[in-house]
Amino acid sequence: MKTTHIEHLGIAVKSLEESIPYYENLLGTKCYNIEEVKDQRVRTAFFQVGQTKIELLESTDPEGPIGKFLEKKGEGIHHVAFAVENASEALAEAESQGLALIDKVSRKGAEGMNIGFLHPKSTHGVLIEFCSK
Repeated sequence: MKTTHIEHLGIAVKSLEESIPYYENLLGTKCYNIEEVKDQRVRTAFFQVGQTKIELLESTDPEGPIGKFLEKKGEGIHHVAFAVENASEALAEAESQGLALIDKVSRKGAEGMNIGFLHPKSTHGVLIEFCSK
């Protein structure tokens, strides 16, 4: 799998309403998209910083992945997403290299991206996401 760049950094937050103004001030740019991804039980907010985006993640369900993350670890960096040509192919290649997957094939994520995650137990504790258009 060849990554082209860091697509985005995912940051878990308790409240988009409280966090968006903070990040707009910190980054010197406006939030350009807020979106709910129902099947992932999350609301997202995006900021463009050069070629990379910052994605804020607010749980819509305490039992969802972000809700559980916030309960266990609190606010902070949740994942690093790398842009790849084809997320499903990148997942298959990662699996062939012995990496544990959360997703066997890609699924739809925010901004219409195809996404898939590697399990942090095989990536030195970092939740890695592959993204493709």
